[in-house]
Amino acid sequence: MTGYLTTHVLDTARGCPAEGLKIELFRIKGTERSLLKTMETNDDGRTDSQILPAEEFELGEYELVFHAGAYLDATGTPPEEPRFLNVIPIRFGMSEASHYHVPLLLSPFGYSTYRGS
Repeated sequence: MTGYLTTHVLDTARGCPAEGLKIELFRIKGTERSLLKTMETNDDGRTDSQILPAEEFELGEYELVFHAGAYLDATGTPPEEPRFLNVIPIRFGMSEASHYHVPLLLSPFGYSTYRGS
């Protein structure tokens, strides 16, 4: 089996997929953090392609950075100064060649994630 990485972002406060949310993927090697790509969620809260497709997959440590503040601003969520959740980093490891799915359940005052399928 070849590995790959996907995500799905749901806006739990509004009860819908989080469309237009910017996501960055970083590779972590020791103290180095390298940006691999930047994507945006579509109308289903997913990226149009795998975040890390099989041909780019490597075992190791990664970080997905979800730009929640800009998304919440765009949806008209009343802002605080500063916004409680602005940028949400999720650092995780991929230790085997399989499908890694890292979803984000988002609201203006909380979030949750897990290793999905």
